[in-house]
Amino acid sequence: MTNPFENADGTYLVLTNAEGQYSLWPEHIDVPAGWTVAHGPDSRQACLDHVDEHWADMRPRSLVEQMGRS
Repeated sequence: MTNPFENADGTYLVLTNAEGQYSLWPEHIDVPAGWTVAHGPDSRQACLDHVDEHWADMRPRSLVEQMGRS
């Protein structure tokens, strides 16, 4: 069985959560609770490019906010 998260020919979504984190997600699998579609459906590489372009700070949003209050 092939891993659906590593199918170079698959169709994917880019998901984000409330913490501003990103996830590459196979289009044919239901989006998990707490995540929303930020890009796609698109090719795996196009989705990876989107993540590279938009996810500059990998810290969770709550940590960024907490550090800003310090």
